[in-house]
Amino acid sequence: MIGLDANVLVRYFTEDDPVQLSKVTAIIQQRLTPDSPGYITVVAIVELLWVLGGPKYGFQRLELAQVVQSLLGLDSLVVQEEVAVFQAMIALKSGKGSFADALIGQLGSRAGCNVTLTFDRKAARLDGFELIG
Repeated sequence: MIGLDANVLVRYFTEDDPVQLSKVTAIIQQRLTPDSPGYITVVAIVELLWVLGGPKYGFQRLELAQVVQSLLGLDSLVVQEEVAVFQAMIALKSGKGSFADALIGQLGSRAGCNVTLTFDRKAARLDGFELIG
């Protein structure tokens, strides 16, 4: 397996640097295979979405969800905590909360947490979260 940093994924999804895009595309389409996949950590996905959703690129909620869906759909990639990432993507699509908050809740739940406490009113709309009042 070969790990992929968030900045590699940013190039792939923004196509904003032709030289780097060519290299990344060759890696993803030729070097990585189901037998020798790329590995994407949850931290890399959160960083990727943070960058894409920021002022420079301005991806909207549904566009960010599509990015995650694309990553999950590539046979040549292994995504850490794939089920939690998928469920966080569904929450992002629904508009209940951010991807990062939904992922925090999903990972906590998978680790055995009954609830995730928060001061964030938007995060508190997610299943498994409780607002501290």
